[in-house]
Amino acid sequence: MSKEKPVIATQFIREKRWVPTTRKEALKLIADEMPETDPEGTLAYLLDETQKGITVTLGECRFKSLHETS
Repeated sequence: MSKEKPVIATQFIREKRWVPTTRKEALKLIADEMPETDPEGTLAYLLDETQKGITVTLGECRFKSLHETS
Protein backbone atom coordinates (compact mmCIF):
# COMPACT_ATOMS: atom_id res chain seq x y z
CA MET A 1 0.00 0.00 0.00
CA SER A 2 1.55 3.31 -1.08
CA LYS A 3 0.87 6.44 0.89
CA GLU A 4 0.07 9.54 -1.15
CA LYS A 5 2.53 12.42 -0.66
CA PRO A 6 1.39 15.94 0.18
CA VAL A 7 1.41 18.32 -2.80
CA ILE A 8 0.33 21.61 -1.20
CA ALA A 9 -0.16 23.22 2.22
CA THR A 10 -3.63 24.31 3.34
CA GLN A 11 -5.01 26.44 6.14
CA PHE A 12 -8.59 27.42 6.96
CA ILE A 13 -8.84 31.14 7.65
CA ARG A 14 -9.84 30.56 11.29
CA GLU A 15 -6.75 28.38 11.93
CA LYS A 16 -3.09 29.25 12.48
CA ARG A 17 -1.43 25.99 11.45
CA TRP A 18 -0.59 25.02 7.85
CA VAL A 19 -1.35 21.38 7.03
CA PRO A 20 0.42 19.32 4.33
CA THR A 21 -2.35 18.15 2.00
CA THR A 22 -2.44 15.34 -0.57
CA ARG A 23 -3.82 15.75 -4.08
CA LYS A 24 -6.95 13.78 -3.16
CA GLU A 25 -7.59 15.92 -0.07
CA ALA A 26 -6.97 19.14 -2.03
CA LEU A 27 -9.46 18.11 -4.71
CA LYS A 28 -12.09 17.45 -2.02
CA LEU A 29 -11.42 20.82 -0.37
CA ILE A 30 -11.74 22.60 -3.72
CA ALA A 31 -14.99 20.77 -4.52
CA ASP A 32 -16.37 21.68 -1.08
CA GLU A 33 -15.30 25.35 -1.22
CA MET A 34 -16.14 26.04 -4.87
CA PRO A 35 -18.56 23.37 -6.17
CA GLU A 36 -19.17 25.25 -9.43
CA THR A 37 -15.52 24.97 -10.53
CA ASP A 38 -13.51 22.13 -12.08
CA PRO A 39 -11.44 20.76 -9.15
CA GLU A 40 -8.65 19.40 -11.40
CA GLY A 41 -8.25 22.69 -13.26
CA THR A 42 -8.42 24.70 -10.06
CA LEU A 43 -5.78 22.51 -8.38
CA ALA A 44 -3.49 22.91 -11.41
CA TYR A 45 -3.90 26.70 -11.10
CA LEU A 46 -3.25 26.59 -7.34
CA LEU A 47 -0.11 24.49 -7.76
CA ASP A 48 1.18 26.85 -10.46
CA GLU A 49 0.54 29.99 -8.40
CA THR A 50 1.91 28.57 -5.16
CA GLN A 51 5.13 27.57 -6.92
CA LYS A 52 5.59 31.29 -7.61
CA GLY A 53 5.40 31.97 -3.86
CA ILE A 54 1.82 33.22 -3.93
CA THR A 55 -0.69 32.24 -1.25
CA VAL A 56 -4.15 31.75 -2.79
CA THR A 57 -7.43 31.95 -0.85
CA LEU A 58 -10.36 29.94 -2.13
CA GLY A 59 -13.50 30.33 -0.08
CA GLU A 60 -12.41 29.85 3.54
CA CYS A 61 -9.26 27.88 2.70
CA ARG A 62 -5.78 29.17 1.91
CA PHE A 63 -3.26 27.30 -0.22
CA LYS A 64 0.51 27.75 -0.40
CA SER A 65 3.62 25.86 -1.40
CA LEU A 66 4.82 23.15 0.94
CA HIS A 67 8.30 24.71 0.79
CA GLU A 68 7.05 27.92 2.42
CA THR A 69 5.78 26.17 5.54
CA SER A 70 9.19 25.23 6.94
